[in-house]
Amino acid sequence: MATKYIIASVVGSFAIAKAADVLVSDNKIFGGTTPHTVSNKEWWEETDKKFQAWPRTAGPPVVMNPISRQNFIVKSGSE
Repeated sequence: MATKYIIASVVGSFAIAKAADVLVSDNKIFGGTTPHTVSNKEWWEETDKKFQAWPRTAGPPVVMNPISRQNFIVKSGSE
């Protein structure tokens, strides 16, 4: 019996959150505009070309979370 109330309240809270997101982000009820750099597709494509054209000066790609890969070497304190 309590399950239907819990599920209904979770679904209702998601609906309220989505409605608030649309009002604030899309309808801009607090004012403001979408920046030209976000709304213009040509601007985005040119920016992406610029970033892809930069030479890579670093080493090979780095694993950001080596623990998830389990391929790192743990050195002992004596070394």
